[in-house]
Amino acid sequence: MAEIIKVIDDAWRFEDDSVRFFLFCGTEKAALIDSGMNVPDARKLAERLTDLPLILINTHADPDHISGNAAFEEVYMSPAEEENYRAFGGKGKIIPVHEGDVIDLGDRALRIIDIPGHTPGSIAIIDEKNRILVSGDSVEDGNVFMFGPMRNLDLYIKSMEHLEEYKDMFDDVYAMHGSFPVHSDLIGKLIEGARLIKDQKVEGSPVNVFGSEAVFYKFSYAGFLCDPV
Repeated sequence: MAEIIKVIDDAWRFEDDSVRFFLFCGTEKAALIDSGMNVPDARKLAERLTDLPLILINTHADPDHISGNAAFEEVYMSPAEEENYRAFGGKGKIIPVHEGDVIDLGDRALRIIDIPGHTPGSIAIIDEKNRILVSGDSVEDGNVFMFGPMRNLDLYIKSMEHLEEYKDMFDDVYAMHGSFPVHSDLIGKLIEGARLIKDQKVEGSPVNVFGSEAVFYKFSYAGFLCDPV
């Protein structure tokens, strides 16, 4: 079972081994953001914390983020993520969200930012009232997965540059992997590292990840796992 930790008023993080997900509550409804890797009962766990109507938002659809999705009839997600979602057996109706959409929980507005690259439909979510960015896997101080199908390093760099345009709206970053929380300054560092990799100005080490060959680039602030050149 995931460890549940209150982080601020009306917000909790669920620590599921190497991945985490979140519950944010407003005055009218609550939002579960992702549903973990080994937590098919994620909905039940969230409903123990709130009796508000519960919705599900996915930052993206890699399998370590959707283990509890089957308990929901619908999920808020970028339509660009549907192929990835269905490829991993994702069920239910997708309610499309796009750049600039705001999901109002009641005195808690969640703003959607499109950040494709890690996956085609990756999104970030800004909790405007509390100045929090939920970053999915795209901003973290662990290892950013950028190898295999559907990853795009060029798009990732553009998305991180785009995300920096919103930096005056948040302070802390709630990432799904790595340390919790991380500071918004990490975004600029990730851009720098990704550019160095793209321009082949840094050397990586060959590694095997889940049976696939990848190249690991380690920086002081994070790592990247990328396709072999």
